[in-house]
Amino acid sequence: MTFADHIIDFNKNLVFNGRLPDGIRIMNPFRENPEINGIMEQFYKKYYNDSSQRRMILGINPGRLGSGATGVPFTDTKRMAEKCGITIRGFKSHEPSSVFIYDVIDAYGGVKAFYKKFYISSICPLGFTQQQPGGKEINYNYYDSPALTKAVTPFIISHLRSQLTWNIDTSICYVMGTGKNASFFEALNKKEQFFQKVVPLEHPRFVMQYKSKTKEEYVNKYITALEL
Repeated sequence: MTFADHIIDFNKNLVFNGRLPDGIRIMNPFRENPEINGIMEQFYKKYYNDSSQRRMILGINPGRLGSGATGVPFTDTKRMAEKCGITIRGFKSHEPSSVFIYDVIDAYGGVKAFYKKFYISSICPLGFTQQQPGGKEINYNYYDSPALTKAVTPFIISHLRSQLTWNIDTSICYVMGTGKNASFFEALNKKEQFFQKVVPLEHPRFVMQYKSKTKEEYVNKYITALEL
């Protein structure tokens, strides 16, 4: 199987059977929107149709406007079309985190060079939403409540182990989010011994929301880390 085959099979078979805290809903774009599977397959067959070894970059969990819309982490519909050459008809999404990630990808040498060396995933491969008064749903992170963290930790461990059976370089892993995401994963990695080294990096959303004027500094920080 190619790297693409592994990813596609993994995504299509993602199922969470545990019990979630009240008011929290699982978000599984690969089952909720059949069109996303086609987009996701196009992307991975285009950039991962080989057996090359790659380093892993881990986000938090999928969000509604990134992989929730395209099936690919940190890739909204605009970046999917403009940077990856895959046009999505019928809906549009714009995610600031995607803007930052593709700035990093451009600085690294472009999509072909970047995706040949790196695989972006999430600590928790499925996302969550919380229903607000009035019915609006917002993104929710696996670490936003102790009850949710406890409920999904076995799911996180088993699915990380599944991905590590592919040709993943386990000498180093990059974690996006220097606060709760890094703290959780560093403790989990110490216990489970997934990777020899964990490198925390500022989350793209944090950079775009609070540090946009110095964005290039963070792009450069990513590039320096990725070249370790």
